[in-house]
Parts: sequence; structure tokens; C-alpha cells
Amino acid sequence: MGPGGRGGSRAALSGGAGLRILGASLTYGGRFTVGDGDGRDGHPMVRVEGLRRSYGSGPAAVHALRGVSFEVARGELVAVKGRSGSGKTTLLNLVGGLDAPDGGRITVDGTDLADLGEEGLLELRRDRVGFVFQTFALVPILTAAENVGVPMRLRRAAPAEREERVRLLLSMVGLAEHAEQRPAELSGGQQQRVAIARALANRPALLLADEPTGQLDAETGRAMMELLRAVVRGEGVTALVATHDAALLDLADRVLELHDGVIVESAPAVTAAG
Repeated sequence: MGPGGRGGSRAALSGGAGLRILGASLTYGGRFTVGDGDGRDGHPMVRVEGLRRSYGSGPAAVHALRGVSFEVARGELVAVKGRSGSGKTTLLNLVGGLDAPDGGRITVDGTDLADLGEEGLLELRRDRVGFVFQTFALVPILTAAENVGVPMRLRRAAPAEREERVRLLLSMVGLAEHAEQRPAELSGGQQQRVAIARALANRPALLLADEPTGQLDAETGRAMMELLRAVVRGEGVTALVATHDAALLDLADRVLELHDGVIVESAPAVTAAG
């Protein structure tokens, strides 16, 4: 189907250390590695304290975040829900170092983002944080394999290491046979799987996903969330996922609700059987 279509296979989780994701059988703890798993024990992966962000000034100012505080534990999958305009994207951009707050403090993997200059923020985004966007953000002239390999090129990984990692990740998301296809030749579900594989390329400690199922049908969207959950469960990668899709919230460990820039609820989610 076309890039906006309803492509993408289901992801089925099995018990124990082994699991089958989108047709690719993985055994975590063996030779297949997604995350580096060497986080700084004793610290949450994400700590946000009194975060404020506004756009504009005076009576016309838009207050996107108004004193938001929360923590995300290592290995946790936290969903952020709220209607459009509630501040979800702003929050993820700030946690990922893509934007700077007007006030408050953000600590990621033990590092206060306020202590980082532009070079430090670039290194954070390249080496320790992976991003998944609603619009996929794939480079149209590159193949699936080349798109997944871009982050490793940026950190100058050896070609052999890069090629092996790309093969592993595309196999993990069930796209080994589509490695040479360009985005326009892939369905929406397939493009998002490429985007997830790309986000994991440099073995990030934190995965940020902004409405990752927003352009997918319900079945494919749930498969994407199950894939994200499997990565979190298998390798201790931490994930913060913005979504307004109520049907997907039960796959999270915890749900934060944003309303007009304020967290109004933080509650454990009901975990789907897997």
C-alpha cells in the first residue's frame, strides 16, 4: 500500500525473555542488543522540576507549560496524554534538548540540560536520546537501510559496525526484506517501523515518541506501541510517548495527563496482557 496506507504487521509478545516482534524472533540478553543498559543507577532517567515554557508575550502569550514536574524511572514506558495544544510536543522537545525552557530544570540520564552548551546538547541528542516523530521524518531519497544508518554516520561508526547494526534493527522491526526500498515505496506502518529502528541506531538510553501512531490505523498503531513496549521491557530503554489515543494508553506503565500546560493526573496504566 502507499505511504499513508494501512500497512504493517501485528506485533505479538510472548512470555519470558524471548519474544516475536513483527515476524522477527529475538532473545534479549543474547547477541541481539537494542540499548546499552548501563544507566547511572540511583537516578531517574528523566527528572522535570517546575518546567515553564511560553510563546509570545503580553496578553497574547501562549503558556504551553506551567510549572510541570514529574520523574520517569529507568526502564519505564510513560505515556503523556492530552488534547491537541495541551503541551505534549513542547514537553518532549524540552526533554530532548530541542528547545529551552523559560524556567525550571530538566535532568536526563543524570545530566542537567542547563549545564550543556550547544555541543553538549548535540551529543545528547545524537548518543543518548532517540526520537520518533508522527510524520516519520525519513529522508525520501535514502533507502530504509540508509535512513536507519544516518545516526551512526553522524557519530562516525565503522562501516562494518553500521551495516551489522542496520541489518539487526531492520530484522527486529520486520523489514529485512525492505532494506533497499525508499519511503515512498513503503506503507505508513512500514515507514514508522523504519523510524523506530533509526531511533534505536545509537543505542539510546531514552526514547521520545511524539504521536507515533497518529498517522496509522488502529491495528498498525497498536503494533507500533507493542514494539516500543517490547524494546523497553527487553533492554531497559526508557520511553516517554505523547499520545491522545485512549486505546493505546493501557500499554504504558504510567500515564501523565496534561491539560493547558499542567499535569492534572499521574496514574499507573492497566497493562495489556502479553
